[in-house]
Amino acid sequence: MLRFIALMLLVLPCVIAGYGIKLMRDTIMQELLFPWPSLAIQFLAGFILFVAGFSFIGGFIFHRDRKNGKVAPRFQKRPKQDNPH
Repeated sequence: MLRFIALMLLVLPCVIAGYGIKLMRDTIMQELLFPWPSLAIQFLAGFILFVAGFSFIGGFIFHRDRKNGKVAPRFQKRPKQDNPH
C-alpha cells in the first residue's frame, strides 16, 4: 500500500507538469482556453505549473538519493556540530 501511495505522489506532479506544458504549447499556438483571460496569463500559469511539478519530482529524487548515499560528497548531509559560543 505504501508503494502505491508513493507512486501516486509522483504521478500527480507529473500530471501537473504535463498540464503546464500543454498550457504553454496552447499559448504558443495562439489558442486561448476557457478559464484564462489572456494568453500571457495562460503562459505564466503553465510555466508555474511546469516548474512546480518538475521541482517536486526533482526534490523527491534528490531526497531519496541523499538518504541512500548516492549523491556527490558536496550534497551529503553534514553532521550537526555543537557550537560552544
